Amino acid sequence: MIENIEKTERRAVLAGVQTGDGVSFTRSMEELWALAEACGYVPSARVTQRLSHPEAATYVGTGKLEEIRQELYLTEAETVIFLNTLTPSQLSNLARELEAEVLDKTGLILQIFGERARTAEARMQVEYARLEYTLPRLAGLRKNLSRQGGTGGSMSNKGAGETQLELDRRYIEKRMAELRRRLAAVESGRETMRKRRREARLPLVSLVGYTNAGKSTLLNRLLDTCGSEEKKKVLAKDQLFATLDTTVRRITTEGNRDFLLADTVGFLHDLPHDLIKAFRSTFEEARLSDLLLEVVDCSEEGYERQMEVTEKTLRELSAGAISRICVMNKADKSEYAGRLPHISGNRIYLSAKEGTGIPELLDMIEKKLFGDLLECAFLIPYGEGRAEHLLRSRAEVLETSYREEGVYMKCRLDRKLLSEVKQYALL
Repeated sequence: MIENIEKTERRAVLAGVQTGDGVSFTRSMEELWALAEACGYVPSARVTQRLSHPEAATYVGTGKLEEIRQELYLTEAETVIFLNTLTPSQLSNLARELEAEVLDKTGLILQIFGERARTAEARMQVEYARLEYTLPRLAGLRKNLSRQGGTGGSMSNKGAGETQLELDRRYIEKRMAELRRRLAAVESGRETMRKRRREARLPLVSLVGYTNAGKSTLLNRLLDTCGSEEKKKVLAKDQLFATLDTTVRRITTEGNRDFLLADTVGFLHDLPHDLIKAFRSTFEEARLSDLLLEVVDCSEEGYERQMEVTEKTLRELSAGAISRICVMNKADKSEYAGRLPHISGNRIYLSAKEGTGIPELLDMIEKKLFGDLLECAFLIPYGEGRAEHLLRSRAEVLETSYREEGVYMKCRLDRKLLSEVKQYALL
């Protein structure tokens, strides 16, 4: 009840215009409610409208605008959050008409990202995205611009507000250029780490999927199963965008096979393109992966839509063709409860929270990453250093000894590498 909401809490009226499918719109509004709560707002009312085309000036019609104004008054809310992306002029017009703070979904997500970013790189990425979002909206943010002076020609003077607007624009552009340079330096360091991982021949597996599907919980459960230290765990909360920072951990299976596991930023329906662009270097881990674990909350009604969003985002990141295991998480709350784990093709139904199905998932990962590897012994003459280097850098060396005829190496390797050094193989 509204009467029980404390004065210290930020109340918000949620608004949305339906222009397409009703089921999809309803779910999007429910998601907006969850996003608002994740940002610390208390949604106090929901106002929706169905239009074939949004109003150019205020997105909603005049009648709905008055309804939103009434809800703001009745619930004592000070913010209106729109599901739809608003233009700079629409934001400005709505703020003036409603005399309230107005956000759209992009602005709300930027607030969440700003609060959740922990590493220096994530903070810079969020700041860059926020500045890119703010730049075309500067005029709307400044409500008290003074007009230019009436005198023309060389005697013309710009009003104080317009001068400040130009100063703000120059500052933002300068800051964005600085952030681009700093992010490029961070990306250079990240690429160096990737190069070292490639040289170590450690396969990379990335957790991808919709936000709050349980990716971080799954990572922690895999670390538990493989006996990793507690300090290597990551934050896992039942909250949209609980973690923004890409985390990479080394996993050792029971078969003594090592691979790297990366936890990436969660996807979202209509995730703003600017955010995908700003976090592109973070998403790069997914694009360069040997295997993707697509984590799906199969207890969620309409999870198929979330899988479509994941597929679309992966294609945008040029990662759609990478081998994949679909991890149908939270299956203890689905039709498969009581018969877990359940494996069907490249899908495994499990519960990361309960730990059900984790050994079976590790077995699937191991088969995907190492199933087509062959064990072979080689005897390489001492003068053939290139062949020895190829095996040490690109194969898993199981045994090495130095004999009179040359270097004996027992390795696990793929067929492509075997074709390059087959003349040294001991058949």
